Amino acid sequence: MVPTVLADDEVLARQKLRQMLRDDPEIEIVGECASGAETVELVRTAKPRLLFLDIRMPDGDAFQVIDELSKNADFDMPQIIFTTAYDSYALRAFEIDAADYLLKPYTSERLQLALQRVCRQIKADQSPAAGTARSAKENGYSKRIVFKSRGRIIFLPVSQIRWIGAEENYVRISTDNETHLLRETMARIEEKLDPQTFLRIHRSSIVNLQFVKEVRTEASGDSSVVLLNGQRLVMSRSYRARINELLARS
Repeated sequence: MVPTVLADDEVLARQKLRQMLRDDPEIEIVGECASGAETVELVRTAKPRLLFLDIRMPDGDAFQVIDELSKNADFDMPQIIFTTAYDSYALRAFEIDAADYLLKPYTSERLQLALQRVCRQIKADQSPAAGTARSAKENGYSKRIVFKSRGRIIFLPVSQIRWIGAEENYVRISTDNETHLLRETMARIEEKLDPQTFLRIHRSSIVNLQFVKEVRTEASGDSSVVLLNGQRLVMSRSYRARINELLARS
């Protein structure tokens, strides 16, 4: 179970969210609050793993709540899903490492997608691999990528990316169950990713080594990377030496 707090000054908004969360077996609502001060006090007391946080509060905003909670360096900050009618705060939310950003009115399907992601992240934070993720962040590499997709603002943990491919002036990011098309260059997105985890195998492809099953030499003599789901990606000969070096270390 994920202990969860709902923070929104609108009673109807909290009621709607509570109803939408009612049948989720992963979520346990441990409290609700309607102001910034109440939120700080409740989160410090209840120590939830997940906080649904409205941006605008009667006595301040969500970022003031986060600043107050962050004053204690030993406090274990919950995963935060922002709920707001304004999209102008998305970049700032990304900068403080928010788990997701829900624009009101959001659908049950959009909420479930956010919950799936945050629950995976909570489990990942408890795994041995979490130390590697923290190290990547400390080294200046992105932990999440934020972008708009089909009317949503997505905060995608880079650990969920299987591979990235170039498509003209765009890049396509593939996860386990969906893909996203971003207007971005391969060079710029490669700069954001930890090279110990993400490897360029072709001028048009980057793979997450956590999802690589094997490197295969085809009958033609060309090389390909086989992912855990069986998908094959072409590898350029110029990148073969790099992946051999990484595999030799493992």
